[in-house]
Amino acid sequence: MRLPSDTHAYPAHWEADVVLRDGGTARIRPITPDDAQRLVSFYERVSDESKYYRFFAPYPRLSDRDVHRFTHHDYVDRVGLAATVGGQFIATVRYDRIDAQGMPSAAPADEAEVAFLVQDAHQGRGVASVLLEHIAAVARERGIRRFAAEVLPANIKMIKVFTDAGYTQKRSFEDGVVRLEFDLEPTDRSLAVMRAREQRAEARSVQRLLAPGSIAVIGTGRAPGGVGRTVLRNLLDGGFTGRVYAVNSAFPEEQERLDPEGVPAHRSIREIGGPVDLAVVAVPAAQVPSVVADCGDSGVQGLVVLSAGYAESGLGGRDRQRELVRQARTYGMRIIGPNAFGVINTAGGVRLNASLSPRLPAPGRLGLFTQSGAIGIALLSGLALRGAGAAGVSTFVSAGNRADVSGNDVLQYWYDDPQTDVALMYLESIGNPRKFSRLAKRTAAVKPVVVVKGARHSGSAPTGHAVPTPGIPDTTVSALLRQAGVIRVDTVTELVDAGLLLASQPLPGGPRIAILGNSDSLGLLTYDACLTDGLRPLPPRDLTTAAAPDDFRRALAEALADDACDAVVVTAIPWVGDSDAADLAGAMRGAAAEAAARGAAKPVAVVHLEIPGLAEALTAPWDAVGAGAGRGEEVDGADGAPFPAPRIPAYPAAERAVRALAEAAGYARWRRQVEEAGKTAQLPEYEDIDEAGAAADIAVLLAPSEGAPVEGALAEGVPAGGAATDGATHGALAVDTAAYASPAHAPQPQCAPAGGGPRPDAAASPVAAADASAPDAAASPVAAADASAPYAVTLSAPDAQRLLARYGVSVLPALPAADPDAAVRAAARLGFPVALKTTAPHLRHRADLGGVRLDLGEEAELRRAYAELTGYLGAPEELRLVVQRMAPRGVDTVVRAAIDPAAGAVLSFGLAGAPSELLGDTAHRLVPATDRDAAELIRSIRTAPLLFGWRGSRPVDTAALEELLLRVSRMVDDHPEVVAVDLEPVVVAQRGLSVLGAAVRLAPPPPRTDLGPRHLPSY
Repeated sequence: MRLPSDTHAYPAHWEADVVLRDGGTARIRPITPDDAQRLVSFYERVSDESKYYRFFAPYPRLSDRDVHRFTHHDYVDRVGLAATVGGQFIATVRYDRIDAQGMPSAAPADEAEVAFLVQDAHQGRGVASVLLEHIAAVARERGIRRFAAEVLPANIKMIKVFTDAGYTQKRSFEDGVVRLEFDLEPTDRSLAVMRAREQRAEARSVQRLLAPGSIAVIGTGRAPGGVGRTVLRNLLDGGFTGRVYAVNSAFPEEQERLDPEGVPAHRSIREIGGPVDLAVVAVPAAQVPSVVADCGDSGVQGLVVLSAGYAESGLGGRDRQRELVRQARTYGMRIIGPNAFGVINTAGGVRLNASLSPRLPAPGRLGLFTQSGAIGIALLSGLALRGAGAAGVSTFVSAGNRADVSGNDVLQYWYDDPQTDVALMYLESIGNPRKFSRLAKRTAAVKPVVVVKGARHSGSAPTGHAVPTPGIPDTTVSALLRQAGVIRVDTVTELVDAGLLLASQPLPGGPRIAILGNSDSLGLLTYDACLTDGLRPLPPRDLTTAAAPDDFRRALAEALADDACDAVVVTAIPWVGDSDAADLAGAMRGAAAEAAARGAAKPVAVVHLEIPGLAEALTAPWDAVGAGAGRGEEVDGADGAPFPAPRIPAYPAAERAVRALAEAAGYARWRRQVEEAGKTAQLPEYEDIDEAGAAADIAVLLAPSEGAPVEGALAEGVPAGGAATDGATHGALAVDTAAYASPAHAPQPQCAPAGGGPRPDAAASPVAAADASAPDAAASPVAAADASAPYAVTLSAPDAQRLLARYGVSVLPALPAADPDAAVRAAARLGFPVALKTTAPHLRHRADLGGVRLDLGEEAELRRAYAELTGYLGAPEELRLVVQRMAPRGVDTVVRAAIDPAAGAVLSFGLAGAPSELLGDTAHRLVPATDRDAAELIRSIRTAPLLFGWRGSRPVDTAALEELLLRVSRMVDDHPEVVAVDLEPVVVAQRGLSVLGAAVRLAPPPPRTDLGPRHLPSY
């Protein structure tokens, strides 16, 4: 029975901040009765033509009845959303549920009529497109599957909004009206359209911050010094090409200019006559709200907030930070900061240094993003000290508390920024790992992304970063970043090392490294470093300490021409002679230039010890160095045109140069694999998968049960007088696959509210009562939960087996052995030889503790093993022994899948046993996994040789293992309710494999923010 329409709760979760096509922001929210006057004012600002397109007739004003209708909604069958800027409507959209005849209706009708109205001043900003995404998401939530819209043929803009959205649609023309019908289920095309629009909008929003035409520094001190005055000075010293204003409420009323800078001085930004694109805010936190209001009213496009006193200062500061973001977005502005170090753009037409860095860096191809001002200083100074000519800076963003603009936004900007070839990022938190991985993978396909992550082991975000913390360990995050093509390094020094090489050298074609130089010892150190980092070094070539620059040139030219090498490391120590560092640098750069001119460019790195000036000479402008062809000359290319000599990075230690080369080689290999995978990688289809049957089972298992509660319901991971689980060990609760003879011995499933709290009572499972191999098993108990609360369920053994079987994954049956006679009966049913093992949580999967007896070929052996286990380890009811048929011998492995709300579904693989767990030797891939992902997954662990015939052993059936991984991946991808799968052990034999233990955990699926409509994060 439906409640009266005006009593439905306001759906606050539909509110969202969005970035529009021009980079500005707007807020989308449901329309309420309190919006009557806003609606009337909005309608008055809409042109007669737009009104005609909306109502198909002249409609100069809204009647009281119209206003009531358009502001009163039940948020189910009738919904209206508004896009607002500065608290005022700029666009509206509404839907009305209709039946097959087009008349107003209610559920279960699944079609609705949709209509838009956009204020003329805001048309062309992409407002209607983003409103369509949000109203479609709302409609899907309310059970509506299809939209219908009637549009006049002349309303080309609105027709384009619908046709460009990417949904499956039908189009007809009748009675002078175009009728469009389209399904609301997201398609590959609609997602691609949404993400392309997201990229353009977010990139544009960052571009507005990095390339302003005018800047106001609010909080400029009256005396030299202080943050505001320093930023003003840096802007002017850097040669900013736009207009600069100094703003301070304490300036005297008669003051018009600030000297000695000679810039206009104002007491408020409202006094500035012309437009201001960017405001740099350097006032105390208490004064920031009034400054933001002044900026918003004055049409400022973005803010760089240097002020501290926000989330880094505690809970009160966190509230101030949230209010700052809310206020700025209300006016359509984006924020870098607060507590930011500033922004830099070295482009010749901008020359922006709105930061606390005293110098504008040399222009170049490196984009820098950091969440720490201190690390920002270290990066900029490190590049300057290393010879910034090797790779200067294109843009620099130090985001501070990253309350709004984040690394994701900057990646969107760098993706198609022609001035940036390499992206360097220092991250202390990743607010949306799923989106970051997606954006990083797309960016890494065209340019390198190098990341160093701080706060890796703290388990929480740094102070000031109000972001959710992923529930997966840092090693998993690192593996997923590498899957996305991100170069993950450990230190800021390695970040700079890798950046210099990637920005100045071509990618290596493989791992083969030529080593040459005038020091045999330094060559050997380089050789060892190559082996350590997985490269394949050629024997070092010793030029002896008597080598002159021409000798280096000839040797380097020969190495670059050698098809047996992919990169060259040149080692150099001081020598005796008249040549200087510039001569040596010119010789090496000349050889590299000649190779590049022939189309045979390869990366070159130089390792030198105590040769002053060499690093600078290797990166200086070519007309300042040169050798061989004459100092200051260029080398002619293949077409006769001058070819500039490349700049070569120099390193003070062999290990650092080799590590940078290894990262470049790994990234180049990833690029090749991605390109090849785009042509060959597949998501295999298996005909025996029963997706619909699995969905039906999951729906029943997750449905709250109304049956009587089971006696002795479990607390979290603790048995109530019966079986327990070891969920604390593996995340997913691992109920063994035994079918127990009585409820007293059956492992109870867990069920807990998703947000924590007490465990609801359990009830009998309505799905298959027992596995076919165990007809005497009791009905599998499944937890129930209150109908109003989300909950999670760890499936009993039969339910887990049944669900896995829907995807072609068979689990080897095991039977309970409450006493020796029960063990003998179980073995007789299964057939000798058998295994006897305990399923107690403290012994499970711990063969090293003696809880397993294998290859028991007859009754006497089985009884003897039973007596040994119970005598040595404890009573039968404590051990919970089971009998299982022997599987073919092979390599014990573990296959897992789990969903992290932030990172997404992750597929994991490793060998079973304590050594692999202690070494952390587990590999991870994002779901869905392709056939190439599965193949790479099993080969990427350090213990992989055990699968391929190590020390004379026979290789096992890795093809069967890859298929198992793909089936598990497919199940988790098809059914987001499957939040955890744990298969352990999986014994991989020479032919086939056997799954000996399985656990499956279900829960209502976490929201997929990457599949929903575009919106800015709200922390």
